[in-house]
Amino acid sequence: MHTISAPKSVRTLIAPDKFKGSLTAGEVADALAAGLRSASSTGRPGTVHCELLPLADGGDGSVDAAVASGFSRRSHTVAGPTGQPVQASIAFDGVTAVVEVANTCGLGLLPGGTLEPLSTSSRGFGEAVLFALSLKPARIVLALGGSASTDGGMGMLTALGYAFRDAESRQLHGSGGALAQIHSLHRTVLPELADTELVVASDVHNPLLGAHGAPAVFGPQKGAGPEEIATLDKGLQHLVAAMEAAGFPDAAALADREGAGSAGGLGYACLLLGAKQVSGADYFLDLLDFNARKDSCDVVITGEGSLDEQTLGGKLPAAVARRSGSRTVIAVAGRSLLPRERWAEMDLTRVYTLAEYTDQDSSKDPILSAALLRQIGRDIGTSLL
Repeated sequence: MHTISAPKSVRTLIAPDKFKGSLTAGEVADALAAGLRSASSTGRPGTVHCELLPLADGGDGSVDAAVASGFSRRSHTVAGPTGQPVQASIAFDGVTAVVEVANTCGLGLLPGGTLEPLSTSSRGFGEAVLFALSLKPARIVLALGGSASTDGGMGMLTALGYAFRDAESRQLHGSGGALAQIHSLHRTVLPELADTELVVASDVHNPLLGAHGAPAVFGPQKGAGPEEIATLDKGLQHLVAAMEAAGFPDAAALADREGAGSAGGLGYACLLLGAKQVSGADYFLDLLDFNARKDSCDVVITGEGSLDEQTLGGKLPAAVARRSGSRTVIAVAGRSLLPRERWAEMDLTRVYTLAEYTDQDSSKDPILSAALLRQIGRDIGTSLL
């Protein structure tokens, strides 16, 4: 007597980061899921079930990832990096608010894409934090990736009750170029800020100043040449001295702390406000309930725009792989600089890249990237059935 086996059923959790420059994490997950589900139509018996969990690591896309996971989106108009009005959004679930630099004062919001290393400000991020405080959250997660400015958080602080003045008592607006003009500062304590837990979610470890500081390491990608880098570093030194003079006894020590240099020194200002630093990747995996979501799945599919040495150093796909236990883990990326023999360092069963499927540059082509991800999803689904 022959036993007829039931068609195979595979449960997948699709948990990618964004493909920077082309697709959000949600768009990556949607395209892969469409391809995986289509594998059932290839004639193979069985079904691929998809659960989608778009992720972020504290950089740009953090609000979108939280919203995709069930947070509500709240919109608010803030000052963009050059002062122009920007419609920003935060994520809120009644307890935790997620506020990000990228959609308030990030590089992607610069008018015409023109880099302005000395005149851009983090004020809009502070205005978004102020809006989040009005919702009375227990905590605010500060996602610091993608900043356009190197102002040490001066702009953010001006929105949160700090008044910076020059030698002639004129009020200064936060920017990298204004740092050196600070003569005095006055702070108004916001009671709601004191009652709210602040969490900095970032995997940047740079201090504020010096050869590994914010201007030297991140200034060039914001348009700063050698002279501007020197100006910004000197301005940030002046900011630290001004903070000490204003009654922050640990101002210099905080400038040396790992992560103080993240987002053009916003990390430093957040530390001054008493924020707790956490690993961005692991914190967001907890916030978005990755552990519980993965328990009902057989296969985990993760990925990001580029798999490389930084990925192995603890970026989101590595954290996903580490938490997936004995499950099959597949990575999908725009490109991979990791040779096959190094996949084992992340316990990866297979790596698929868009570069293997096309000779064209898909990194800034959302339509092509999505089409290739659907094709890859279909191939993954076919291999699983």
